[in-house]
Amino acid sequence: MSTETSPRTGPGPGAEPRVPLVEAAGITKRYGPTTALQDGRLTVMPGESHALVGRNGAGKSTLVTILTGLQAPDAGTVLFDGGAAPALSDRDAWRAKVACVYQKPTVVPELTVAENLFINRQPPGRGGLISWRKLRAEAARVLETWDVRVDPEARTAELKVEDRQMVEIARALSFGARFIVLDEPTAQLDNKEIERLFARMRALQESGVTFLFISHHLQEVYEVCQTVTVLRDARWIVTAPVAELPRAALVEAMAGEAVTAEESAARAHVPDDAPIRLKVTGLGSAAYRDIGLTIREGEVVGLAGSSGSGKVELAETLAGLYAPDAGSAELDGRKLPFGDVPAALKAGVGCVPRDRHDQGLVSGMSIGDNATMSVLGRLGRYGFVATARKRAEAAQLIARLDIHAEGPDQPVSDLSGGNAQKVVMARALASEPRLLVLINPTAGVDVRSKESLLARMDSARQDGTAVLVVSDEIDDLRRCDRVLVLFHGRVVADHPAGWHDHELIASIEGVDRG
Repeated sequence: MSTETSPRTGPGPGAEPRVPLVEAAGITKRYGPTTALQDGRLTVMPGESHALVGRNGAGKSTLVTILTGLQAPDAGTVLFDGGAAPALSDRDAWRAKVACVYQKPTVVPELTVAENLFINRQPPGRGGLISWRKLRAEAARVLETWDVRVDPEARTAELKVEDRQMVEIARALSFGARFIVLDEPTAQLDNKEIERLFARMRALQESGVTFLFISHHLQEVYEVCQTVTVLRDARWIVTAPVAELPRAALVEAMAGEAVTAEESAARAHVPDDAPIRLKVTGLGSAAYRDIGLTIREGEVVGLAGSSGSGKVELAETLAGLYAPDAGSAELDGRKLPFGDVPAALKAGVGCVPRDRHDQGLVSGMSIGDNATMSVLGRLGRYGFVATARKRAEAAQLIARLDIHAEGPDQPVSDLSGGNAQKVVMARALASEPRLLVLINPTAGVDVRSKESLLARMDSARQDGTAVLVVSDEIDDLRRCDRVLVLFHGRVVADHPAGWHDHELIASIEGVDRG
């Protein structure tokens, strides 16, 4: 599949050709012997939301760095409004054309909204000092112009994720840019926050703003985008109107072949008399209250809820990150330690944390070091680790998780998002846990890596592990034997396998559908 629709002409014969806002053609970028992008193409028309999708390693990030002027292509051209892109050194000219809002915020959390909006360009006052009055007034004007409803004097760290994103968008627009790249903008948002973001995107489009939308959540592409471009194996594959590209065809374009997720009905039913591995009684904290649950041997239980439901905090408590205010938990009849991650690991708990960058990986270390960190005790004695044993263990984990890497010594920072997440999963499984806690295990990974990670979850349950999965992804929760829904810190529903999407969403949103 390598066809492209032409968005250049208007709706009828003799219509004036439309000039793309952004056009990239024949983009090639190499890093030594590695070709990160070859024949990269993108045509974005004014006022549209254009999706850029592809598996990790497809070349999306490379194309974005070229479109935002962070690096030059080895070959190919980039045009804005039909004219050549600015010189790489002219940062002001680039800021006036394009900006990228990344998954990880680039605002300075300790500064106010106003200070972030005008960082390094504060209005001068008398004697060369900053005029704070003018700064606040200008910030209020920018926020009002783009309907960003936050207090300009609020400390940015205190804002919700969605509001921080809108501050970054407003900052870009204040430079004159009308082309905004959104890189995984919904990764940390719940359903209602995503709906609000999409509503704001549509309103900004009506004001003449154009978006390049990068997401692994294909449903979002169909909800908010008009056109989609697919990259695969560092090459352009297809550009087409979203309405004309069925989901199956989009997945096939991304993967190179049809990808079919395993049906949950194919799993063996967990017997009602299977031994209870995890028993939680009366667990309570500021985020959740009076939680009682059990997970049997070989059972996968999902936790669903909005961002403020307490689901993540509950899972992190069971993984040893926090101590609750009340209640207890037992794993195979033994009291589970709280507030002590090493003790929880020793007790039989493995965990994939919610943020692989900040909590899951040590970026300066190798794949092997990261993957075996939880089992160093069995790789040596008296604090000394046998290098050969560590390499062998790491190589086995790399093969088991199908991590695409040069070997155990490769820096983990070199990996794509999907392979990096597999390293985090490998470490969690290396200790052969009896309870596996997975928090957003497939966030920000491509469709192939997602299926591979969920297959590892299935393997763990087949080995008798009790699995607790916290996820905002409906497809992740579909693999569970049952799903508990938290609402305002309490368990309000227990859905056995076979639930319908509207039933789960109704519970998450606190809606009684009768």
